Amino acid sequence: MAQPEKFHAKTFKGLESLLAEELTSLGAERTEIVNRGVTFYGGRALLYRVNLASRLSLRVLLPVFRFEAADYETLYRRVKRYDWSLHLDNRMTFAIDPVVHSPFFKNSQYVSHKVKDAIADRFREQTHLRPSVNRDRPDLLINVHISGRRVTLSLDSSGGSLHKRGYRTGHFEAPLNEVLAAGMILSTGWRGDTPLLDPMCGSGTLAIEAALIAAEIPPGIFRKHYGFEYWKDFDRELFEHVAQKLSAEKELKVPIFARDVDEEAVALTRRHLKQMDLAHMVKVEEMDFADSPCMDQGATIILNPPYGERMKPADIESLYRMIGSTLKHKFPGSDAWILSSSKQAIGRIGLKPAGKQVLYNGSLECSYVHYKTFAGNWKDYKTFEKQG
Repeated sequence: MAQPEKFHAKTFKGLESLLAEELTSLGAERTEIVNRGVTFYGGRALLYRVNLASRLSLRVLLPVFRFEAADYETLYRRVKRYDWSLHLDNRMTFAIDPVVHSPFFKNSQYVSHKVKDAIADRFREQTHLRPSVNRDRPDLLINVHISGRRVTLSLDSSGGSLHKRGYRTGHFEAPLNEVLAAGMILSTGWRGDTPLLDPMCGSGTLAIEAALIAAEIPPGIFRKHYGFEYWKDFDRELFEHVAQKLSAEKELKVPIFARDVDEEAVALTRRHLKQMDLAHMVKVEEMDFADSPCMDQGATIILNPPYGERMKPADIESLYRMIGSTLKHKFPGSDAWILSSSKQAIGRIGLKPAGKQVLYNGSLECSYVHYKTFAGNWKDYKTFEKQG
């Protein structure tokens, strides 16, 4: 029986614990949380399953070579010494994906250049030929991670970021990353048991990810290719077996609403849902959040409003005041979460937070704030909560 291999799944800062739980549920062994990722052990079936079914992984890497280096020549020599014919031949293309945090290597593009040269020179010296570089869609994507002196070279099994599910055909202003959207939903504890509303849906990412979660649809089934499909030891029969065993679509028991005041956003959301055959799962409406009909039934509400980078301060204050007022008066007995990088704007909500966590939207540090809405005042609510 083959020994378990060590893999590394990358994610957004703040989602590591959720990712570890997800990987365990998919069959991973010996998970360990690291900065912006989780290491875990398993076989090739697990590697295929994680790529297909993980909602929180950005990339899944297979480390193949580690060493220490403090200068570019040592980096070149050590990379050249490795037997790259285990993974690559002259007919294949490759590309380098550098991630560098080191005082010894300050230019990530030069790191990429030296690693590329080392691999190409080894093949040229041994076979008089060399594999070609293809930056757009290589057969083998090699991740180079340097932290201080520590260098790790890994094969990228995903062949590019897994947030690219394959369903997005257009963008509306600043689109929310699909992995972050899934993380926002899963952070609330929502699994399709209460109505869910995204009242500022943009291109529909939150509503789409919610539908995939509630229906237990693997997000990776929309991708057209994975990096591991071009590996020398790719087992297509095993991959197809893994794909077939993933759970079938479940019927939604609660409604999912996607609303936006912008006509183009609503049209784009509808288009994305239609091309994925998910239009029956999400009700899309053109509506200003302030005009929301009252919902007495408890709901889960997730908002990703503008943070202020493209709006005047006065407009931001007015927007966030409206959000707080609408939540209080139109959605009693609900749980609302708001993602924002602006502490000042969050302060204008006017509701007492029930909890808060830090998430990163790209490099932007954001507060993800939880509010519990209720009828009446805070004192009455706390009295009711104690009695309940």
